[in-house]
Amino acid sequence: MSNEKIKVLLTEDDPNLGMLLREYLNAKGYETTLAVNGKIGYEKFSQGGYDICILDVMMPVKDGFTLAEEIRQTDKKIPIIFLTAKSMKDDKMKGFGAGADDYITKPFSMDELLMRMQAVLRRTLPESGKAKKKEALTVGNFSFDYDRQILDLNGEEKRLTTKESDLLHMLCENRYDVLDRNYALNKIWGDDNYFNSRSMDVYIAKLRKYLSLDPEVELVNVHGKGFKLLAKE
Repeated sequence: MSNEKIKVLLTEDDPNLGMLLREYLNAKGYETTLAVNGKIGYEKFSQGGYDICILDVMMPVKDGFTLAEEIRQTDKKIPIIFLTAKSMKDDKMKGFGAGADDYITKPFSMDELLMRMQAVLRRTLPESGKAKKKEALTVGNFSFDYDRQILDLNGEEKRLTTKESDLLHMLCENRYDVLDRNYALNKIWGDDNYFNSRSMDVYIAKLRKYLSLDPEVELVNVHGKGFKLLAKE
């Protein structure tokens, strides 16, 4: 995956860490903009053109969770990675609820951050010349455009996040069969640990809410195994 033109919005209130991260990412070929608080971060984001956001959670003026929620109001697709000094599971769940694609707990190595960024970007940015457009799928009375990340019901469009789209696509591929929970976690999150598992439950609940608008579609839990999508093609 080429990263020649990938623009990164980095918000970090620790000036030393922020500058180190910016210089490291720039040295790796990214174009990185640094903001020292959430308010400035949103001003930078509003100027447009970013491909990924890396947001510190604990920041003055406006915290990372609030910033992520504001970003998600205008852009459902851009990947967001949280930097957090906290290890409490509730904070991570709040982060996923705010639309995060991943999180990394301080202290961390720069190489680990880079690997997590690359994993998220592989799911969100097509490789040049290799991306294959997927046909729109029928899910009951919905039309699901995976590439545009849009779920359409009678002309009413719902824009999905990257993980919501990936999950729904896997469910469609396994329609009427069980989508194994651990398989989905490893494919989409890259790890089937506890926090990712809880995150998946958040996204499954969101998909179930969206799909409930069509009584012919049902997304069911299969205890101890995974999930099953019941919907005609």
